[in-house]
Amino acid sequence: MNHKGCPDEFPISLVINGYEIAVFQLTKFDLEDWAFGYLFSEGFIQSAEDVVSVAISEEMGSIHVTLRSNFDEEQFFSKKKHYTAGCGRGVTFFSMTDVKQFDRIVSDKTYKLSYLLKKRSEFAQNSRFYLETGGMHGACIVEEDGTITIREDIGRHNAVDKIIGFCLRNHLEPENLILLTTGRVSYEMISKAAKFGFPVIGSRTAATKQAVQLGKYLNIEVIGYLRGKMAMIYTSAGRVQNDVSIEPVYELSIEGGN
Repeated sequence: MNHKGCPDEFPISLVINGYEIAVFQLTKFDLEDWAFGYLFSEGFIQSAEDVVSVAISEEMGSIHVTLRSNFDEEQFFSKKKHYTAGCGRGVTFFSMTDVKQFDRIVSDKTYKLSYLLKKRSEFAQNSRFYLETGGMHGACIVEEDGTITIREDIGRHNAVDKIIGFCLRNHLEPENLILLTTGRVSYEMISKAAKFGFPVIGSRTAATKQAVQLGKYLNIEVIGYLRGKMAMIYTSAGRVQNDVSIEPVYELSIEGGN
């Protein structure tokens, strides 16, 4: 970070096997995690072992990735690009229809709402770059033993890709992980969560109608407005038990479930 109180973002080109995929606005830390996470989220790789090398040049503003196998660049570039909303705008090659083809999430793990609120608070208190600048997004995983790991970026979707990349590089299984984010839960966020297999995603802010529909369809528990003793549980997967004095609101009237 160059100036305290002012977050940085830089145009960085992602090059795969010699082909430039796109230029992304990114904050320049944890870029290797981002590369792994983005490649996985967009279907270029299925595991960390599919990557031979990642060469990052901050001076040149580029990330060069070598994969073990070639990809069909003509077929890939023929796909329609979907530009993500919000700061640090990115691009995804998955449409809503594509995401509905993902495997539905299977997990018997349940959590108390008080635990999610506690971990959301811990996440906020340990988001270093947000605390320094007030202008960063973050993504956090909570492991089965309560350990949290945080990744931050100017873009909320970039932060999620960074945390997914961390999970891949450390061979963490998604079934017992919780994904927390500071940003709005939109369809591309659900896409990333579903692709990796997170059974629960929570945010301090709202979820879009499309995200809730996909969450129900893919059996992902979506919780919004995790603040203090507030919460809105948009879905009905049964993975969150209310043990606090408030009544979470279930938005079961939204179409697109089951």
